Amino acid sequence: MSKAGREDQSCRTMLADFDRRGELLVIDDEVDPVHDLSAALSLVDAAAAVRFNRIKGYAMPAFGGLLSSRERIAEALGVPKDRIQSRLLDAIANPVAPVMVDAAPVQEVERRHDILTTLPVPTFFDKETGPYITAGLIVAKDPETGRGNASYARMKVLGPNEVMIGIAPNHHLGILSRRAAEKGQPFPFAVVLGAHPAIQLAACLYLGLGDDEMHCAGALLGAPVRLTRCRTLDLCVPADAEIVLEGLIHGNEPIVEGLVSEYHGMYEDYGSGVRASFQCMTSRRDAMLQVIEPGYHAEHLLLGAVPIAAGLRAAIGRSILNVGEVAVTMAGSGRTDVVVQIAAPRPGQARRAMAICWGAVSIVKNVTVVDTDIDPWDPEAVAWAKMARMRADRDILIVDQMPADRSEPQEAGGTIAKVGYDATCRAGDRKEGFDRALPPPGSYGRMRELIGRLRPELLP
Repeated sequence: MSKAGREDQSCRTMLADFDRRGELLVIDDEVDPVHDLSAALSLVDAAAAVRFNRIKGYAMPAFGGLLSSRERIAEALGVPKDRIQSRLLDAIANPVAPVMVDAAPVQEVERRHDILTTLPVPTFFDKETGPYITAGLIVAKDPETGRGNASYARMKVLGPNEVMIGIAPNHHLGILSRRAAEKGQPFPFAVVLGAHPAIQLAACLYLGLGDDEMHCAGALLGAPVRLTRCRTLDLCVPADAEIVLEGLIHGNEPIVEGLVSEYHGMYEDYGSGVRASFQCMTSRRDAMLQVIEPGYHAEHLLLGAVPIAAGLRAAIGRSILNVGEVAVTMAGSGRTDVVVQIAAPRPGQARRAMAICWGAVSIVKNVTVVDTDIDPWDPEAVAWAKMARMRADRDILIVDQMPADRSEPQEAGGTIAKVGYDATCRAGDRKEGFDRALPPPGSYGRMRELIGRLRPELLP
């Protein structure tokens, strides 16, 4: 595990590494939190992380784009890019319990009034009706079991101490907060900004209700997550984060949200979220606000795609032992389009994999099944497999009236038609076979050595 994982459970080592390699854009000019900060992040997107040192009206700097490529996610986990999925699966299977600490960097400063007025929260898009906290990792606890829960939800700033929080109805946080509201009680929660990226990824995993994401985060870090107790709540939060907001979700107090951006790059009108209030903020003395550019932008998409793919791989693997890598594509906004590798698939396995994906994650719409010689994360390779190995009349499955997530851009009445593509080789389809036309390995080796001497930058 890299130093950024085991020895430092903040974002800071990773940002410093980016800076040293020229992969961090540092903006010292003053930027406006209304739209300008968002425009800069949108323009840079996956090309670099960004740090804003001067934000109009605020003393606190901000940063974004930390996990805007699979290469950066691999770096955060301390593994090669092709080991990301197996690393996540290992973490789910072999969790590591956290440890408690008293002297926490995230509690160097405490604030009890006008909490949100110090944070340079961006207003992102033209038709949205206010500034949004987008990188807030939410920590909560099931009061019945005592097990922790970590997740994400958007929060629109309403005032010095209040936000509207939008929680998908089927998310665990939504279930827990509704239970409290039914009893006429507010639900305690904490918002963590700027924790180590491995902790952020763990919070995006699709686990069962009662499974604690902080235990998976410890496995991803290669060391127990350092937690500290909140000042006003019976909750524990990552000790090395930048900022923690401590508050209550008032699930019986709806607030109309208005248009909000979604992962597919368009606006949605979800109606009402609920009110949440904050009574305490703790932070580092030199805290930075973490920002994730929402909508159809790389970091937002990958924070969904990579954990969803790992969860689907685990679900498929319980029934199809010869499953390989699973990808959730950027073209599908990191949510709706899945590619599944199967090694030497037996009759019916491709359609079984499709059914498992649709049943496991309602947001999934299209599923393509490929052989293991096709990289599921490579869109050109997947498109080639569809062109070369698929017969549309036989290998495309359309299932109507399937349940759809509310964020699905074409859902009607809660349903949508879903499509499966079997792009695997079938015996007897081609008398010439499916061998790729390539020079022999020996020639490749000799020419790789030659080109490596002449122009090494040309080699993959």
